[in-house]
Amino acid sequence: MEQDTRAANLAEGWRLAWAMGLLMEEALPEDSTASTPAVRASMRGNRGKDTKPEKVLRSLLFKEGLRYRVNARPLQGLRRSADVLFPKARVAVFVDGCFWHVCPEHHRPAIKNVDFWNEKFADNQRRDAETNRILEEAGWTVIRAWEHEAPEEVTKRVISAVRGASGETGEA
Repeated sequence: MEQDTRAANLAEGWRLAWAMGLLMEEALPEDSTASTPAVRASMRGNRGKDTKPEKVLRSLLFKEGLRYRVNARPLQGLRRSADVLFPKARVAVFVDGCFWHVCPEHHRPAIKNVDFWNEKFADNQRRDAETNRILEEAGWTVIRAWEHEAPEEVTKRVISAVRGASGETGEA
């Protein structure tokens, strides 16, 4: 089984494992809404927090001297967490993914399981609007940014809101 490259050697090993019956296709659980095991694996791999756009934004805010909470609930009893939270200034920042929150520029509609996905997207949009309303009624400033937005621009919006609300240069 000696191959010219490591990649070819690994590929041959996987082919042999399949041929010997050591590997088999994963069956979908009965309650799964995924159309295939590959789709299920992809869905399970999506992060709900600490995404790359969130980390970049947090890094820029930290460099500007701002201190914040990460994935924290703005209001006790509200089962929703802001990606970046400034409790003293009452500013909640959400970095929304283009796919999950139906970005008008980048969202691609589902091709399979269309009814499920349309309902999922509509629920996400309803929850986002409800969250905005609840927080704003409680005196919070809500900033929503798309994952594709330039982090520097989002940082400027956040800094303006935090420093405008608190009159200070940062928050603990």
